[in-house]
Amino acid sequence: MYMEKRSIASCIILSILTCGIYSFYWDYKMWDSLYRANGMMSKAGTDLILSLVTCGIYYIYMHYKAGKLEAEAYRRHGLGQKDESVVYLVLTIFGLGIISQALLQSSINSPLADAVNSNLHNQHQNPHGQF
Repeated sequence: MYMEKRSIASCIILSILTCGIYSFYWDYKMWDSLYRANGMMSKAGTDLILSLVTCGIYYIYMHYKAGKLEAEAYRRHGLGQKDESVVYLVLTIFGLGIISQALLQSSINSPLADAVNSNLHNQHQNPHGQF
């Protein structure tokens, strides 16, 4: 699973220009990446739908959960301890979800994406673990 890096400034501008519609797509892509970085089947679509039908209540929880998924991905890929889930939760509760998204995307962009993509590259170079 290739983990895509995204321009945070572009995502914020597109979210503002589309009155938040792009923000849903951005969340979906980040959540999907985090599920896959942890070797899990993605539930990002279900999470997005639940966020919409609960009028944002599940969305607040998802920012917390994304922080937990991020922490697990960091641990899984040998990047040390990092758990920003409470920060994401508090920002989202106070209406600053876009800042939470930017922080999460920054974390995905580096070093997590590099580690995931490097592991993927190594698997393709050496599919059976042979040297």
